[in-house]
This record gives sequence, C-alpha cells and structure tokens, in this order.
Amino acid sequence: MNEVNNSLNNVFNTIIEAIPHILAALLLLILAFIVASVVRAIIVKGLKKIGVTRGMVRAKMTRSEEQAENTLKSIGNVLYFLIFILFLPSILDALQMNSVAQPITNMVQQFLAYLPNIFAAIVILLIGYFVARLIRDLVFNLLQSLNIDHWFDKLGTSTADARQESKMNKTTLAKVLSNFVFFIVLIPIITVALESLNIQSISQPIISVLNTVLNMIPNIFVAIILIIVGYYLAKFISELLVSLLTRTGVTSIYQSLGASDPTKSKFDISRAIGTVVKVLIILFFTVEALNVLQFQVLNEIGNAVIGYLPMIISALIILGLALIGGRMLENVIRNYSNSPFSAALVKYILITFAVFMALDQLGFASTIVNIGFLLILGALAVAFAISFGIGGREFAKRNLERFENKIQRDQNTPNNGQ
Repeated sequence: MNEVNNSLNNVFNTIIEAIPHILAALLLLILAFIVASVVRAIIVKGLKKIGVTRGMVRAKMTRSEEQAENTLKSIGNVLYFLIFILFLPSILDALQMNSVAQPITNMVQQFLAYLPNIFAAIVILLIGYFVARLIRDLVFNLLQSLNIDHWFDKLGTSTADARQESKMNKTTLAKVLSNFVFFIVLIPIITVALESLNIQSISQPIISVLNTVLNMIPNIFVAIILIIVGYYLAKFISELLVSLLTRTGVTSIYQSLGASDPTKSKFDISRAIGTVVKVLIILFFTVEALNVLQFQVLNEIGNAVIGYLPMIISALIILGLALIGGRMLENVIRNYSNSPFSAALVKYILITFAVFMALDQLGFASTIVNIGFLLILGALAVAFAISFGIGGREFAKRNLERFENKIQRDQNTPNNGQ
C-alpha cells in the first residue's frame, strides 16, 4: 500500500512541478501569437493605409492594387509563421524538451545569423532594380528623342504592316534596346547581392554564369554590329551589281540559250547573280561573327561551307559554259549541216561531259563518277565502231576486192613478160 501511495505522490509532484513550465510555454505561445498577428496586421493593413499598394502600382511592381494587396498578404503570412518559428526554441526550453529544442535552436540561430546577409541582399536588389529602371527609362527617352524608330523604319528592314503591328504591340526598337540596357545593369547588381549572401555553394555557380554572360556582352555587341554591317553591305553591293549587269546587257545570254524574248523569261540572270553575291557576303560576315562569339562548332561548320564554295562555283561555271557552248554548237551545226539530230546529239554529249566534270569537281563519289564517265565514253566508242562496221560493210567489201584484184594483177604481170 505504501508503494502505491509513493507512486501516486511522485506522479502528483511531477504534475505540480510541470505546471509552471506549461504555463510559461502557454504564455510564450500567446505572446508569439500576439506579436505575429500585430506584425501581419502592420504589413497588410498598415502599409495599405499609408498608400504602399498605390505606390507599388505606380512603380509598376504590380499591375493593380488588388495584386499589390495580395503581395502584402503573402509577406505578412511569411512573417507571421517566421515569428512562431523564432519563439519555438523558447517554448520548447520552457517545457524542458532539450533533446527536441537543441536542433531547432541551432537552426534558428543559423537563420538569424544569415538574416543580415539576406536583408543586405534584398536591399541591394531593390536599390539595383530601381537604378536599372531609372537607367532604362533614361535610355528609352533618349532613343525616342533621337527618333531611332523612325530611322530604323527608313532602313527598310520591315514592311508597313509589320511596323504597324509592332506599334500596336508597343514593341519598338527603343523599347528593346532600353530593356537590353536594363538587364545589362541588373546583372552586376544580382552578382553583388549573391556575394552578400556568403553562401558559396549556391552563389558561386550563379555568379560564375553571370560573369560569363557579362564578359560575353562586348563580343555579342561586336557580332551584332558585324552581322548588321554585313547585311547592309551585301544589300548595297547586290543592288549595285544587279544594276551594272543589267546595264551591260548580261541578259542577252538568253539569246545564246535560244530564248526569243529575254524579257518574257521569269529567270533574271542579273538578279540571280546579285542574290548569290548577297548571300555569300552575309555568310562571310556571319562566320566572322561566330568566330568573335567563340562558337567553335558553328565556326568550323561555316569555314567548311566557305571552303567548299570554290568547288561549287567551279561546277556552276562548268555547267554554265557547257549550256552556252552546247547551244552555240547546236546552232552552228544545224545551220551548216541542216541536221537537227546531229546538232542535238553534240549538244547533249557536251552537257553530259560537263555534268561529269561538275560532279568530279564537287567531289561526289569521284571513283564512281569517273568509272561511269569511262563506261559511257566506251559505250559511245563501241556503238560508233559497230555502226561504222555495219554501215560500211559493203564499202569495205568493195575495197578489199579491189585490193585483191590489184595483187593478182601484179603477180600476173611478170609471168606475161616471160
């Protein structure tokens, strides 16, 4: 009986001793609730009353006051639960739950140690954001005062419909350039904010990427300038070349190819040459831009294409000369021999030879092309020999008989003399 009484007394004493700790924990919990509620009310209602929501809309941080109010509510809820987390170690200590409180206390202490860094990063980002926006607006107003959109439209880079659509969508060159400046200014600010966090495992890779992008910006500018200069230079040279070729009468080549009226043909040789020259110039400048950007794979592909261009040009010249020469030979043979079949045969034989030469120049399966060419040439020789043999059989027979008769006469002449 005494043992039962002692057990009950121990339980009762334990409960009595725990009551102050429980009351202290409840008081701390109530205090945390009051502080968290007050802070949330200040953030949500107090800032709204002093016009922070309207200021956020004017600063274009949010699109409407309702969205700004929702943002304040989100911030208030975050601070509300954050205060509870800050009070949690004290509540657990009051309950003498040291084994549970110790890890949470360590976590909260580490978080509190990082709070100044987080606060500094947020302040840097906010100040940097407003500075970048100010610079963006200044650049935008400067470009608009210079009327850069008007000059850009006069360069003829877009149609009237495209310009009208861009104005309706508010996508002007001044806006694009000002936004580009905004991001350029924002990159070093983000880098400084990440460095202020002093979390190397997270900030170091991001900072490295941002520094790489920042270092590439001059190369990107140079590459863009090269492409723009190359485009307008190619356009100018192409138009000048087309004008010169048209005035020098290069379109008379149609008459050599048998066209009765060159003006009725849909193919303009001067325009085609001008387009080819334009594409080649743009290609050269594009490869140089890729070289500036240090894109090795694309640069090697571009250099390979440029290295292959002489063979393509040689093949086209061979085919062009074969077409012109074949047509001229066809006209000459037709006029002097009055044999359309022979004239066409000579023309197509010449074109066939030119095709094989062009394929060999391009390097398309050179062995197969050469063997095919030799087979065709051999077949033509055999066909010529067979046709000559069949068609000249009677002629050969008569000449052989004459030769045999002559030999017999020569043999009989000495006998008659004896």
